[in-house]
Amino acid sequence: MLAALSAGAQQRNNVVPSVTGAVEDFKPGITNQPGRQYPMVNSQGAVRTQLRAPQASSVQLDIGGVRYEMVKDENGVWTGTSRPQDVGFHYYQLNVDGVSLPDPGTISFFGAGRWGSGIEIPSADMDFWQVKNVPQGAVEEKYYWSKATESMRRCYVYLPAEYQNNPGKRYPVLYLQHGNAENEVGWSSQGHTAQILDNLIAEGKAVPFIVVMDYGQSQNIHLVPPYAPQQPAQPQQPRQGQPGARAAGPDAFQVVLLTDIIPMVEREYRVVADAQHRALAGLSMGGGQTRRITLANPTKFAYVGMFSGGVMSVEDIQAAAGFQQTNKVVFMSSGSKENPRVMEAAESLRKIGVNAVGYISEGTAHEWHTWRRSLFEFAQILFR
Repeated sequence: MLAALSAGAQQRNNVVPSVTGAVEDFKPGITNQPGRQYPMVNSQGAVRTQLRAPQASSVQLDIGGVRYEMVKDENGVWTGTSRPQDVGFHYYQLNVDGVSLPDPGTISFFGAGRWGSGIEIPSADMDFWQVKNVPQGAVEEKYYWSKATESMRRCYVYLPAEYQNNPGKRYPVLYLQHGNAENEVGWSSQGHTAQILDNLIAEGKAVPFIVVMDYGQSQNIHLVPPYAPQQPAQPQQPRQGQPGARAAGPDAFQVVLLTDIIPMVEREYRVVADAQHRALAGLSMGGGQTRRITLANPTKFAYVGMFSGGVMSVEDIQAAAGFQQTNKVVFMSSGSKENPRVMEAAESLRKIGVNAVGYISEGTAHEWHTWRRSLFEFAQILFR
């Protein structure tokens, strides 16, 4: 029982009491289901949620790596309040008698390897991803056959508002990847890609282009011969914080991207099929994939974006024959709370003639508002 845990044991398990004394200006979250008052967020960024569970003996609000003990009233309604959270989007869940569950008050998002709850902590700069009265693009769900996996796959494709009205025009393409334990839905849902681009295009701050968002979790992509590696991969030693060894072999997403995704897009959509009109970017894991894929295919993509996904070094680019001659932009970004090195890396690349851009998202960490801001900045320099 949690009540029997010592204070020291509670701290080791990141279990703390519900916060008291929060500013009482809580408002319903913008990610709530229609008509639901909870969860709520106050002006400090604290989250308050409620759950009616009269038979439960313990309910906790699990957010930001901390579990807050919720308190039950005489009607069996549990209420808990968190400490202030960083601005932006946060996954969270409720823990009822040891079982983690989505909060029934919110709509569902895929992240942390599951469909579950998410909440938006409002920021002063939310306007750039809001739905506005501007020409609206469309995000379509696209199924296609993959030769590399011998299966049907799914991606989401953003088409700018003018795409349907200009049948003779061809467009550049950004291939935009999600992070670890997320999927192809994330950039449209949590990332608000369509709204960011609709608004930028309407303001003349970005050229119209297509965005393709596909599933990139390589360990869940099963290649078939001749695309699968012929020899078993040698296991890597686990890095600190990882539970075990992983196979070190060809990145399965890279194979699918080059074998299936790009050919499908260039066959079925009106795109300009050359490197100068092709970009690859991603957040976190997707940023790491972007780095590896573009360095391994140095004449395939002229625009490269890594959002909280590491940096490129001078040595990386000098070892990738043709990269510097093809590349137009290397964009590297990070939240200010992520111990960023992107500005120094960009400066190093500029010294060898690379058009490198570093960007810091102030006040955010490894989460979606960092990546929305990154897309907002990156989109304005694409395909110019």
